[in-house]
Amino acid sequence: MTVKISQSAETQKFFDEVSGFGNTDGNARIKTIIHRVLQGTARLIEELEVTEDEFWHAVDYLNRLGGKGEAGLLVAGLGLEHFLDLLQDAKDAEVGLTGGTPRTIEGPLYVAGAPLAEGQARMDDGSEDGSATVMFLEGQVLDPQGKPLAGATVDLWHANTRGTYSFFDKSQSDYNLRRRIVTDAQGRYRARSIVPSGYGCDPQGPTQECLDLLGRHGQRPAHVHFFISAPGYRHLTTQINLSGDKYLWDDFAYATREGLVGEIVFREDGARGVPGRYAELTFDFQLQNAADSGAEQRNARPRALQEA
Repeated sequence: MTVKISQSAETQKFFDEVSGFGNTDGNARIKTIIHRVLQGTARLIEELEVTEDEFWHAVDYLNRLGGKGEAGLLVAGLGLEHFLDLLQDAKDAEVGLTGGTPRTIEGPLYVAGAPLAEGQARMDDGSEDGSATVMFLEGQVLDPQGKPLAGATVDLWHANTRGTYSFFDKSQSDYNLRRRIVTDAQGRYRARSIVPSGYGCDPQGPTQECLDLLGRHGQRPAHVHFFISAPGYRHLTTQINLSGDKYLWDDFAYATREGLVGEIVFREDGARGVPGRYAELTFDFQLQNAADSGAEQRNARPRALQEA
């Protein structure tokens, strides 16, 4: 018979002590969360008969995951970041909050402080001229009634043709393919950029190691990330995934949602003043009213900041 002690009074008393319940210092919320984590982990170890070798392999894995800075990638790959969106959707539905552009995951590759432009901006630094396809991305930010929102901030970022992001890829210039654009009087934003590539997890990294054990790939479709904000309106974190990509509905990070597919159109007519083939992508965003000032702000997730 398998020995089970996780629910014994003695073990529960021990976990109470470990969680700091016997003192008045520290943070009560963190104590409660740690206590629940300890209880749940102990039950998992017992019920699945986790061996000592498996336990210490998991500890080593967490060390390697943190050492590679891939924790944010793994929570996306395991669907936990998508679950947070589903949970917020359910909370919204419960109180009757509907409409607007769907939210989806932020991902781990945002960098704060991108250059700010009025109405329009060029996002790329020209380093892939001749190899990348020029992309013209534009649209409007609208209020809940469908009226244009002037002065909204469209904070957008995406990968280059190799599927890598500036700041994290040190071969790229600062803030390459990252901009903040303030919408004009018609609520419009316009960006000249390049068609991004999708990307995959590092094949030798700990996230892909985990996915391999689950029999899953670590690929993402080509996509563009957005933060959309305006005074009096609820902050929107979302992304548009580009039509035609083989991983459009097979995104390892579960970010593709109905209403968030960008129909990219390729042309070769010289109308945009660029030689050869180019792409156009039009996408409008509709915001919800903010219930309070806190709803106007993005969450307090720690994010990278480019050093001056």
